[in-house]
Amino acid sequence: MTVTLGEGRTPLLEVPRLSARFGIELWLKWEGANPTGSFKDRGMSVAATRAVESGAHTLVCASTGNTAASCAAYAARAGMHATIVVVRGAAAGPKLAQVRAVGGEIVEIEGTFSDAFAHAEEIGSQPGHVLVNSTNPNRIEGQRSAALEILEQLGAAPDVLTLPYGGGGNTRAYALGFGERLPRFHPVQAADRAGTIASAIRIVEPVHRADVEEIVARSGGSIVTVDDEQIVAARDLLGREEGVFCEPASAAGIAALEHGTARAGERVVCVVTGHGLKAAA
Repeated sequence: MTVTLGEGRTPLLEVPRLSARFGIELWLKWEGANPTGSFKDRGMSVAATRAVESGAHTLVCASTGNTAASCAAYAARAGMHATIVVVRGAAAGPKLAQVRAVGGEIVEIEGTFSDAFAHAEEIGSQPGHVLVNSTNPNRIEGQRSAALEILEQLGAAPDVLTLPYGGGGNTRAYALGFGERLPRFHPVQAADRAGTIASAIRIVEPVHRADVEEIVARSGGSIVTVDDEQIVAARDLLGREEGVFCEPASAAGIAALEHGTARAGERVVCVVTGHGLKAAA
């Protein structure tokens, strides 16, 4: 049994006005088109399928919101229970509404995302439970499909890839998908990881930090840091100029283009990870 809601095969959108603005050939991998509105669905389909095969009855995750919505939806699709651990007040309301709509259980704790993750690990270690954060290799395996789609849609790897950097799992997944054909990777983090408006990347201690640093070095890229003002400006620019409405974290890759991550004329893919309706107004 494959647990699916029709994830993947998302559009790769050419954006001529932003291309002209930055002097590059810019494309958007529009992951907000996935079933729960974010890239998390790719990996969650694989993780939920493997969990069913193992005989598990509960999916568990710690989340800033997008993983929560995806975990709960795919658990419901599989006829399983979902337990979601969040830091009180740290996850966007619309994302928690998605969890409640499909019957997921929300466990709120005080502390940081690292505390939430530790609590989720403890729950996930119980018999019949499976932790489906990005430390689960099935999540990474599913998310790598986005890079394979880009190769198919473009006919080759781009020169540059920009994407939001929260925990770093998506950077790992794209690197696996591109294989030996790595573009220059520019993962983009918030200057204030603990308090950024971009709640989807509000993670102080990235669990995949070492892997991200290795991928960036191997590809000849860089880790880019942007502040909230730049993130909001990039989100607004994307909406006004190209009609794409994304949540704040998803615009981080656009904000990075102001930092010289691409040279004139280069082909750049910016991963836009989540729909704007997932963020609080």
